[in-house]
Amino acid sequence: MSALLTAWIEGYVRAWNSNDPAAIGALFTEDASYFTEPYRPPAVGRDAIVAWWLENRDEPGETSFSWEPLLVTDELAVVTGTTTYPDRVFSNLWVIRLTPDGTCREFTEWWMEHPG
Repeated sequence: MSALLTAWIEGYVRAWNSNDPAAIGALFTEDASYFTEPYRPPAVGRDAIVAWWLENRDEPGETSFSWEPLLVTDELAVVTGTTTYPDRVFSNLWVIRLTPDGTCREFTEWWMEHPG
């Protein structure tokens, strides 16, 4: 799954930097769930995920992202990451459930802003 995970995250970063609806949608299964906050219902379904993403998008080139895996199994990956904006830095924790074809069926992200 390491190659699938790497390919998926590279695709995610490309979509993040392009905001291309097709690139975003290609990351997720038709019935995927995308969790963004502990008590907020997830965006469910590819179309809902694309719509949510575009409503909450970062501008292309605004961020850089680095990551490393913490846990990778055949069905689950947990990665840590760092997202850097021009004026802020965030630590990220992602839980990713990929299908055998490399699309995501469930994605959960947590982020914490670094102190100024």
